[in-house]
Amino acid sequence: MTPGDIAGFYAKRGDLNPEDYIELDFTFECAGDPREAAAHLCSEQSTAQWRRVGVDEDFRPRFAAKVLDLESEPRPSGFSIPVECAVQGPVHAVRATIAHPHGNFGPRIPNLLSAVCGEGVFFSPGIPLIRLQDIRFPDSYLAAFEGPRFGVAGLRERLQAFGRPIFFGVIKPNIGLPAEPFAELGYQSWLGGLDIAKDDEMLADVDWCPLSERAAALGEARLRAERETGVPKIYLANITDEVDRLAELHDLAVAKGANALLINAMPVGLSGVRMLRKHATVPLIAHFPFIAAFSRLSGYGIHSRVLTRLQRLAGFDTVIMPGFGSRMMTPEHEVLDCVRACLEPMGHIKPCLPVPGGSDWAGTLEGVYRKVGSVDFGFVPGRGVFGHPMGPRGGAASIRQAWDAISQGIPLAQHALAHAELHAALEAFGRRA
Repeated sequence: MTPGDIAGFYAKRGDLNPEDYIELDFTFECAGDPREAAAHLCSEQSTAQWRRVGVDEDFRPRFAAKVLDLESEPRPSGFSIPVECAVQGPVHAVRATIAHPHGNFGPRIPNLLSAVCGEGVFFSPGIPLIRLQDIRFPDSYLAAFEGPRFGVAGLRERLQAFGRPIFFGVIKPNIGLPAEPFAELGYQSWLGGLDIAKDDEMLADVDWCPLSERAAALGEARLRAERETGVPKIYLANITDEVDRLAELHDLAVAKGANALLINAMPVGLSGVRMLRKHATVPLIAHFPFIAAFSRLSGYGIHSRVLTRLQRLAGFDTVIMPGFGSRMMTPEHEVLDCVRACLEPMGHIKPCLPVPGGSDWAGTLEGVYRKVGSVDFGFVPGRGVFGHPMGPRGGAASIRQAWDAISQGIPLAQHALAHAELHAALEAFGRRA
């Protein structure tokens, strides 16, 4: 690129109409001039060739992505991750904010993704390592999306659960049980105090536990639990499947007794989720398979908060995400970024409930609460409820007893002296603390 070509991919924020652009934060490592590399990044994801040969025209004023901010520093040691076929030259680490005109692709998630994290981004000349760190949408773009139907407030209203976290539980064993014993485990967990008993993300519509039988058994157990406890409960059925079956499975599961649905967001595809959102009558809950493949490396891929924002945009009421601690291999600051992406203002799009999970039990509840900094989160043990020595009823009770202690400012060990279920949890799982 000539200096004049490069300049055409730069702009001052004040010279642009912010309603016409989404903003993208990238970090990348490049060989050669960082300013030219950033111009290539803008070109490749938007205009590419911006005029015809022999014609006096320039597509860049209307169609070009433009660099708003750029910071760079040399990396004398070269690229932080070895990359075969990487270009040669002096290496720089760069942070860039880019304004991309959303008229290029419109309010269509597949086209958005093709532009901002497609070929033009990950095959941009001179940039072998790049990560999309964040994305921000103007109200004009958000206006075309419905977002969550229920969101945090709607989910709380359905459960009559206010002023505290929402307590989930992953029914274990997660995949091998027929419908009736599976339902009994859910029933016991509801009696112990869970709000939501859920299918595992791996449990599909399988011949040993068909969705129709499972939803009917759990639906009946849920109603019994509601009668006995006097409070609403949710059975969260996994309908992850081929896109052309989603509406059918929604109707089947809801008719049989499920009153919320789990979808593995990225394997199904966000456009499929957006389609289901228009059809759905119950809350939609996202799970995170495949997200680590995009987000695990800090120097490459897509930050998980971007995927969280997109799940909220597509219409999920709750986003289950990798949580705190070594089990999930996600830095604490990244978990909190995703929590904020669920809850912070996003135009007219409702907040969705963040559920940071991974090997949780009664003893980890306070840590999650303190880190999140509010009660607007879901807590989702698996073995911490269903592997409890006193069974799932005791496991669920231990979670509720832990919350009682936290909300009253009583140390767990002290509270456990008068609460057998919490005491048993501390004895059985304390080594995980």
